[in-house]
Amino acid sequence: MIAAIAGLFAWYYKDAWLAVWVTVVAIAYAVFQYFMSASIATTMTGAKEIQKKDNPRFYNIVENLSITTGLPMPKVYIINDPAPNAFATGRDPKHAIVAATTGLIDIMDDKELTAVMAHEMSHVKNYDIRVSMIVFGLVCMMGLISDIAFRMMFYGNRRRNNEGSPVGYVLILLAAILSPICAAIAQMAVSRQREYLADASAVNITRYPEGMISALKKLQAHSQPMKRQNSAAASLYINNPLRKGFFSNLFSTHPPIEKRIERLENGKNTF
Repeated sequence: MIAAIAGLFAWYYKDAWLAVWVTVVAIAYAVFQYFMSASIATTMTGAKEIQKKDNPRFYNIVENLSITTGLPMPKVYIINDPAPNAFATGRDPKHAIVAATTGLIDIMDDKELTAVMAHEMSHVKNYDIRVSMIVFGLVCMMGLISDIAFRMMFYGNRRRNNEGSPVGYVLILLAAILSPICAAIAQMAVSRQREYLADASAVNITRYPEGMISALKKLQAHSQPMKRQNSAAASLYINNPLRKGFFSNLFSTHPPIEKRIERLENGKNTF
């Protein structure tokens, strides 16, 4: 996808090397992001790694879930933020990270916190963390290409004295506008389905649907935007971390909590 967009730019500017360099950079970025995604996510969110002595209650819950699911013990992080939220990231279960905000740990009882972290461990077990990482990288890269495209159009045309095909200019403009929108829609669609799956998987792990339902109700009642906000990383969280608004709702990476609760209520007798 990135190579195709780069080829469009190369055709418009009559510079084949442009496509080559963009593709090479995209491949290098993909490799870097694959191995560094967890570090990028923790840096962006302000998460800090903890040991058992730092928060025995939270650490023990994650440790018990690791034993229950048969997964390697992930690194455990805490985000100093009153907004209740949690996320998991990494490229595979052996390199996974789970994190929760201080706000989430404070308002959840043990059964609810266990349900939330079972949800996050489900993301690890189902390899949602890898899917989310790939989509996260796509959104970031599309945003970067879009920004470069706009700069090249406005500054490049001045140097070219407005030479070139108007049709080509329109195609470049459409690519610059539509690429990040398409990436955001892909992120939204993938993330919404994985959230439903993780909710159900969490109930299968804990064998206690009421815990997940109660946790979701508390998330709904205490929902608030996080202090550090980044739309590219929004899909990682169990609850939408962004400020509410028309566009944030339109392109939300999370299904409405009431629908998630409804699905769990309807499926209680079948888990």
